[in-house]
Amino acid sequence: MKQWEVVIGIETHAQLLTQSKIFSGSSTAFGAQPNTQANAVDIALPGVLPVLNRQAVECAIRFGLAVDGQVAPKSVFARKNYFYPDLPKGYQISQFELPVVVGGKVTIQLGEGDNLTEKTIQLTRAHLEEDAGKSLHEDFNGKTGIDLNRAGTPLLEIVTEPDMRSSAEAVAYAKALHALVRWIGICDGNMQEGSFRCDANVSVRPVGQKEFGTRREIKNLNSFRFMQQAIDYEVQWQIAHIEDGGRVEQATVLFDPDSGETRAMRSKEDAHDYRYFPDPDLLPLVIDRDWVERTRAAMPELPVAKRDRFVADYQLSAYDAAALTASLDVADYYEAAIAVCGKAASKSCANWVTVDLAARLNREDREIGDSPVSAAQLGGLLARIADHTISNNIAKKVFESLWNGEGASADEIIEKQGLKQITDSGAIESLIDAVLAANPAMVAEFKAGKEKAFNALVGQVMKATKGKANPQQVNELLRSKLG
Repeated sequence: MKQWEVVIGIETHAQLLTQSKIFSGSSTAFGAQPNTQANAVDIALPGVLPVLNRQAVECAIRFGLAVDGQVAPKSVFARKNYFYPDLPKGYQISQFELPVVVGGKVTIQLGEGDNLTEKTIQLTRAHLEEDAGKSLHEDFNGKTGIDLNRAGTPLLEIVTEPDMRSSAEAVAYAKALHALVRWIGICDGNMQEGSFRCDANVSVRPVGQKEFGTRREIKNLNSFRFMQQAIDYEVQWQIAHIEDGGRVEQATVLFDPDSGETRAMRSKEDAHDYRYFPDPDLLPLVIDRDWVERTRAAMPELPVAKRDRFVADYQLSAYDAAALTASLDVADYYEAAIAVCGKAASKSCANWVTVDLAARLNREDREIGDSPVSAAQLGGLLARIADHTISNNIAKKVFESLWNGEGASADEIIEKQGLKQITDSGAIESLIDAVLAANPAMVAEFKAGKEKAFNALVGQVMKATKGKANPQQVNELLRSKLG
């Protein structure tokens, strides 16, 4: 049976974090009433002229630097001609032959734990363009309404090489890119609001064949789960279609989440269908080295660099470092906590941030920036675990109290609730003697070789101390007593 290889390239539209549109002063705020944020430029009244938004260019430069691409010293805006009701001018201002960013790369991670691997996805380009309006098909008695609020919203379209070979790789790339544009502050990444939309170009070819198969483009994937489902279905459809004697035709397709299927929308256009030509109303965009270097100086430490530093400075695993650098907010929170509890607690801190804190945030649908437990408070809690003031079990109670606002610090809660760990050997020995005297059957079972009996005796001692005894001391002293 013939073996098939999947080939995927992704085009992403990232809405840039500017307060006004790319060629006009209209607001880009989401959620306004239809057509209340579209001025004369946006609706293409005769005689209006576009004026480029400097902040949008700044965002493009930041992206170029973040992916190690070439920020073009000169790029050109072009008119992409097509006719659709939500495109007021009859063309979209975009970039074609000379984009603002050329090349670049994004590193993705696949697998988990010891099976974590990396792959580099090469970028072809990133270019600036304006968004179109939106067609609304509901509540109009069978008619379609046009909302031009989005017309002119600044976008950065990011195009990869066809480097991905599975839906898992495509999703990993989309997640890495999503995290990166948020990290460098150029896009809020809100997929529900359309701020981050992906198109996947999918084709298949026999294993060993160099030539690419015919691609079909899945448009407007606005969730990572839908992206994986859409690509997997499309791959299966293309393989089945070819094996049944059919030929894949280049097309634009849509994914239906309800049916889990893709369906053809129109035949796929090529560049010549859009009759690109330089926009005569806009001068070439010239970006000098000083502007690039000023932008570089203002950039945050990038995710890959921070991940490598976390491994080197805090002796974390690659998996833990990747989890902590999934977003800038999480990475900053972790380092702020470490500043309080010290590097000796770096692994414990990683576990608390990525497991305990993350689980509680997810349960309450909160971002880490809204955490009721601050980084300083968590760091203070971890410091008390490290110096054996409290055990890990007691720490969970203290964390709960911090979360509920029952104290300003771990120290205050430990003092107020009397949670300090019992470390006095004499006191623990007395409790062990009492437990052994009260449980002769368990002692006999242990001496008969049943290790479970030992664990049960430890549990009885911990119960007697309401969990406040040092577990390690309890284990050592109990084994000593039992010979």
